[in-house]
Amino acid sequence: MSRRIATPELGGATALLLHRPHATTQALARQLAAIGLRALPCWPHLDAAAHCADFVFFDADQCHDEMFPWRPGEAPMPMIALIGSEAPGRIEWALGQGADAHLLKPIGAGGVYSALLIARQGFEARRAAADEIAALRARLSERQTVVRAVLALMGRGRSEAEAYAQLRAMAMAWQETIEQAARRICAAGETGAPTLATKRGRDV
Repeated sequence: MSRRIATPELGGATALLLHRPHATTQALARQLAAIGLRALPCWPHLDAAAHCADFVFFDADQCHDEMFPWRPGEAPMPMIALIGSEAPGRIEWALGQGADAHLLKPIGAGGVYSALLIARQGFEARRAAADEIAALRARLSERQTVVRAVLALMGRGRSEAEAYAQLRAMAMAWQETIEQAARRICAAGETGAPTLATKRGRDV
């Protein structure tokens, strides 16, 4: 059974229109107002306040990287490209900028609502995937730190099982997680500390 996607409430949201004054922005602003969004024309660039916007519509034909206060692909909100020219280079740039949806120019009497929903869904899916990847990388880094700590303890003549048991004992004595204790052991090895003591001053 497919998962039902909740339709977000768009009323009261703010949309920035990074496009030179044109009939395109007028038509877009009318549709946004009818949906309940506040449209704010911006040209020739977005300032730092853009981080507070809910959506950004941008001219894929005329815009360039320097117009945005963030690095390409790192927009903190859904991005919708306004495309007039289907030149491969411009489309590739719009995708690199992180476009979650697009509208073809000239803007007609419809299409904005669906673009908003698609952009919001795509943005949230992309952000969730990025968060998951970051969490996996953090877990992998923690595991590597534990392995390094165990290897350091094995260097003192212990077996792998004995070294891991000592690591656990250290973590309990320090009232820390195994990962935190492993970071402490690795840091001590990097600074050349001769011993690793508990908070009570005893070697574990």
